[in-house]
Order: sequence, then structure tokens, then C-alpha cells
Amino acid sequence: MCNTTKSTPKEGMDIDYQPEDSPVSLFEEDCINHMKDMRLEAEAVVTDVLFAVAKMFVSANLDSGLDVAYINVETREGNRYCLELNEAGLRVVGYAFDEVDESLSTQYHETVYSLLDTLSPGYREAFGNALLQRLERLQQN
Repeated sequence: MCNTTKSTPKEGMDIDYQPEDSPVSLFEEDCINHMKDMRLEAEAVVTDVLFAVAKMFVSANLDSGLDVAYINVETREGNRYCLELNEAGLRVVGYAFDEVDESLSTQYHETVYSLLDTLSPGYREAFGNALLQRLERLQQN
């Protein structure tokens, strides 16, 4: 994790850069540039598995940012979920679109595939069929 404490120069040291010249230290700026933008990650997740669910989109109503994004998904069975995506992974945070229930303590999943596999038999079937079709195309070539 990035350390955001600032140190001051020792008495008598020559310095070219004054920390007060910028509201963000060089170290903090470097940390920000290397963080994943969870909004972009969420868009990639949606694109990757949209074929295997009824609906899926990044929430426009819940605040997303560098550290967290929210994805609404409706499974092929018609169940709706609000998913939270952060550095720990993905987890269900609500049982309706744009719903975050702070009292829920659901398990994090490393991948969207793992999460959807636990939520939706229809997802498993669609994913398996897509995989089979790809293998058949490879075999034909």
C-alpha cells in the first residue's frame, strides 16, 4: 500500500522540489498512476460475461472510482444482484439493482466466473456451451 506521509528536508539541505509546490506528493502521484481504475475493470468484467447472463451493466447510480465499482447483474434465472468490485475481488452486496446492504457479509470471489458459477446454473450452461463451440471451431481448423 502507498504511504502518504510527507517528510520535511533536514536543515541545511539543498532541495530542488518543494513539497508544498504540489497538492499531491510525487510518491502519492506514482501510487495513483499504478492503481487500477475499478470503473474500467468493471466495464471489462461486463464485456467478458455479458453473453452468459440476461443483463449486466456498471451501475450509474452508485459511486464508482479508483478503489471500488458496482455492477448490476440479472441472471438467466431472473435473479438480480448488485456486485461490488474492489482489489479483494467481487462479492454480492445487494439483491436488487443499485442496492448496497451494509449488513451483508458475503464471500469475495477472485473472478466473475467463480461468482456467477455459484449464483447461476444458467450461467454455467451458457459458459459451457460457449467453451464447447470454441473447441469445435478449433478442431475444424
